Amino acid sequence: METPLTRLVGVRHPIVQTGMGWVAGPRLVSATADAGALGILASATMTVDRLRAAIREVKSRTDAPFGVNLRADASDAGDRVRVMIDEGVRVASFALAPSRELIAELKDAGVVVIPSIGARRHAEKVAAWGADAVIVQGGEGGGHTGEVATTVLLPQVVDSVEIPVVAAGGFFDGRGLVAALAYGAAGVAMGTRFLLTSDSTVPDAVKARYLAATVRDVTVTRAVDGLPHRMLRTDLVDALERSGRAWALLQAVRRAAGYRKLSGTSWRRMLQDGRALRHGKDLSWSQVLLAANTPMLLKASMVDGRTDLGVMASGQVAGVIDDLPSCAELVERIMKEADEVRQHLTG
Repeated sequence: METPLTRLVGVRHPIVQTGMGWVAGPRLVSATADAGALGILASATMTVDRLRAAIREVKSRTDAPFGVNLRADASDAGDRVRVMIDEGVRVASFALAPSRELIAELKDAGVVVIPSIGARRHAEKVAAWGADAVIVQGGEGGGHTGEVATTVLLPQVVDSVEIPVVAAGGFFDGRGLVAALAYGAAGVAMGTRFLLTSDSTVPDAVKARYLAATVRDVTVTRAVDGLPHRMLRTDLVDALERSGRAWALLQAVRRAAGYRKLSGTSWRRMLQDGRALRHGKDLSWSQVLLAANTPMLLKASMVDGRTDLGVMASGQVAGVIDDLPSCAELVERIMKEADEVRQHLTG
């Protein structure tokens, strides 16, 4: 199926696997790429040297195009961009809007720039700055999320920009792909659906928790870092919501120290990143420090398998997913379903 997205990035199918921290590593990304979709490597939890090694590992596993997701507000974003350019990465994905200068640097090097946005005005801004496409995530999506449903946000963005728009939040099958295309999107992006594949390195016990979840088990909470965060409701989430700020702040300091050691990030750089996170948001410095919880709480579940100590970011679609196909099986199934739906609609 050819769309503006497939032509832009050189993949066979208009499907994107999003850059989930601790989840979208070389194995999942290369399996997605080999399946004909666009795999996005998550780099925010990696050191710059580890990012270079991860990119090379993906390239050793597949010749297909893939991308890297970056934090545009990270103080070392420039270093990461240079690694991507040096290593010939095809696509740069951003969780927050990159600056006009960063977009220009990437485009001058031939890298396709696809920021993720959650509001029409953000799409209009990055499009004016030269972004090649945007991923539009509605409130159904996992992780940090907004309040506007995909079915409302997507047509708003499609009508306001002339670059390809990729729909995210609530997609898991061929019916969703056809629906997104009908709205004017050039493809769909999925996180939770790719997390729940046999190629994902997430521990089996954690995958089992996702598969057992119902739609009502997926909630939005501000208890982790002060921002709306969609995840599975667990005993830990309940405890964070019940705890006082002093206890939560103490836990944040401890986890921030652990994240600093793990990532190689200095305290100075963490404070710089914290200032960038705080800018433009109604967050106290206590909440900024609480944001240090997120990487370590995600790692506890996604890497260590400790669902009692970690959080599990999740889209609402976790409540309707009940199997663990390979990436190849998943993409093939979605495209077959999409063809069947289109044939049915055209009579």
